[in-house]
Amino acid sequence: MNNYGRKNKGKLPIQVLSFFTGGGFLDIGFSQAGFKVVWTNENNKIFAGMYEYGMSALARSFEKGGIFQKISDRRSIEDISSVSIVKTVFPEGRPELFGIIGGPPCPDFANGGKHRGHEGDHGRLSKTYVNYICTIQPSFFVFENVHGLLRTEKHRAYLETLEKQLEETNYCIDWTVLNSLDFGLAQDRERVFLIGIKKNLVKLTTGKDLETSERKWFPWPSGKYRDAKKSFGWPNINTNGKVPVKPEGIPDELMVFHLLTNIPYDLPNAKEGFKPYSRKFETVCEGDTSGKSFKRLHRYRYSPTACYGNNEVHLHPWERRRLTVRNSSFNCKIQNDR
Repeated sequence: MNNYGRKNKGKLPIQVLSFFTGGGFLDIGFSQAGFKVVWTNENNKIFAGMYEYGMSALARSFEKGGIFQKISDRRSIEDISSVSIVKTVFPEGRPELFGIIGGPPCPDFANGGKHRGHEGDHGRLSKTYVNYICTIQPSFFVFENVHGLLRTEKHRAYLETLEKQLEETNYCIDWTVLNSLDFGLAQDRERVFLIGIKKNLVKLTTGKDLETSERKWFPWPSGKYRDAKKSFGWPNINTNGKVPVKPEGIPDELMVFHLLTNIPYDLPNAKEGFKPYSRKFETVCEGDTSGKSFKRLHRYRYSPTACYGNNEVHLHPWERRRLTVRNSSFNCKIQNDR
């Protein structure tokens, strides 16, 4: 969307509205790319509080006395009208160019969930999100979700109905699956990204006219390591309990080892963690991530997808414990610093 910037010269940054804001991580990416997030919505009190604390701290780190970052609207997205959003965000009229970004809740489409799909309490919000896009009519939008939305037959059929709705509202759309591992992060995390640009603006970004039914036209990034899961000789489960030999040819940044051995233990809460009760802390072998719950990381492999909630327990590779909060937060900091 860089061509938008050239067309909009003198009026930057382009404004975006953030739906299902969560902790603000999608917002951070857009801010780093030069966009300005002007409206946020998060109904979950814990996530909203995390956003306001974390984003305010981030603002202060860039500028002394940085402005407190507040969620614009904490109501359920189902209780807000498109008209009220537009009047609140653009009281002096809609700008020539603006966007909508968001990742509707994904548990009903996730492989680890119950596959309630669009009939689930979370799954139906994908339709709600698309309805907002079609009524607010942004210049472009981004829709992010789990890969189960694309790779499970009944969910894929539902996605096709959303695509059709967007096409009928004159959006040229495209989608792909991106994996964080390919971009140099030590986690196998695949996500579907669906983007859309108003048909009358597509030529600005592609240099050619497109039909709304066309696909594979957006220049998706390929990542630093193409198809990293298949490109390296990853070690197997360590069954003998001995210290495994570090394999050759695998970049350090794709293995959890370098993240777990550089933690400054003089930080607050650095050594605090859950007290282990289950015998699985003793019996699960290093690198065995086959279980639905207890998964022990391999020091020389990437982490499986990190999920929220209490069902999944990621164990330290060589210590009989879970990862601590400091383990996880420091790992995220290293990744975000990149």
